[in-house]
Amino acid sequence: MTSIHPQQIYAKSILLADGWQENVLLQHDSNGVITKIKPQTAKPANFSGKVIEGAVIPGMVNNHSHAFQWAMAGLGEASGETKDSFWTWRKAMYGFVENIAPEDLNHIASALYMQMLKAGYTSVGEFHYLHHDKTGSFYENPAEMSMQIFEAGNNSGIDVTLLPVFYRYSGFGPRDPTDGQKRFIHSQDAYGRLLEQVHLLASEYNQSYGIAPHSLRAVAREDLEFAVKALRSQSTTAPVHIHIAEQTKEVDDCIAHYGERPVEWLYNHLSPDETWCLVHATHLTPEEVTSIADSKAVVSICTTTEANLGDGFFPMLDYKSQQGRWSVGSDSHISVNATEELRWLEYQQRLRERSRTVLVDGANSSTGNWLWTQAAQGGAQSLQQPVGQIAIGHKANFLELNTDSLVFVGKSKEQLLDAFIFNQADTDTIASVWVNGIKLVEQGAHHAEERIIESFKESMTKLQRA
Repeated sequence: MTSIHPQQIYAKSILLADGWQENVLLQHDSNGVITKIKPQTAKPANFSGKVIEGAVIPGMVNNHSHAFQWAMAGLGEASGETKDSFWTWRKAMYGFVENIAPEDLNHIASALYMQMLKAGYTSVGEFHYLHHDKTGSFYENPAEMSMQIFEAGNNSGIDVTLLPVFYRYSGFGPRDPTDGQKRFIHSQDAYGRLLEQVHLLASEYNQSYGIAPHSLRAVAREDLEFAVKALRSQSTTAPVHIHIAEQTKEVDDCIAHYGERPVEWLYNHLSPDETWCLVHATHLTPEEVTSIADSKAVVSICTTTEANLGDGFFPMLDYKSQQGRWSVGSDSHISVNATEELRWLEYQQRLRERSRTVLVDGANSSTGNWLWTQAAQGGAQSLQQPVGQIAIGHKANFLELNTDSLVFVGKSKEQLLDAFIFNQADTDTIASVWVNGIKLVEQGAHHAEERIIESFKESMTKLQRA
């Protein structure tokens, strides 16, 4: 899809790392990496590149995704016989996942990634733990399901960082896995072999990877140390993602088993650094907030899923005051909307503080600009990828805002991101979406939309009958 020759893009208005610039000439190589940026430049005579009329902003990073869960979004909203909770939702999720075959995962992930692109996400971190067949046995190719995620990345065009999950136990103790978890489970040796295969697949598909020890309740200390060591034997910079302190029960169970809270234990026994991403980290003490901020790890805040599951509120104000790094993910995909994740992150703080614009300060500070740029850059760090900003050496991943949309009428460039995030009155705010310099979405339509939708419907019809 790309040429071996450098490609040029002329953007009339673009948000660079140092702010908005006009009439900018970009050049990227055959891998979609930006090699030249020239602001305030007249469009060359006989220009043969691509011209972007609208306002260009960096693409957003969705750094926490469980693709298969998108197919059940909306199916867990009926109350049960007992009080509903994260744990009853999880049981329903295990039941749904039972019949997903490799081609189904491909179709679901392809459709989800298409939706992500249309919503402004240009990169995804896939926290992938659906590994085995419905009996819990390895496929003939033990990395079959990982390969399907990379295939879905190809089908949609999104940048994928695959994070194969290491899952051994059902709880602290360690407790034996349940029947509902049989498709997720690996021994250390088996996980090591999977990681070797994922390393090769990432190279083959020109994508990236890391690891995802599921949580402190799902792996023991020796498993976590093994996984990190195995990854570091292949890469010194690949990311490490882990669910942590999402639910109060998890915190209580960790204290009962280890005598320490989850984040407290993690920092007392391992050395998380800027290559780590702590997912959720909802329930923290002030000391734990400081530990994460000081380590320069990234926290993945999944606002809509955390609200849907009743997880709680991340202590954002305390974390921000210590220059903590953060990003967003759509997790269970109850919402696939970058602006909604960011809007409700801000609204949570306003409701708690009974105030407004609580995440920015200073005269005329833009909440929308801060939310979008911080989340994109934190997401880039969490995936250890050159994305999240429009700069030399970074991938040409960006959105074109439709400045003709009613949302943007009468707004200055400095107000565009505020309107984009906080004004949900229109659905045509995104004119186009680009990944690696390739336009994948235009006027709300994905280039492979018809084929992807047809395959998705085929799989969903089959799963509903199962």
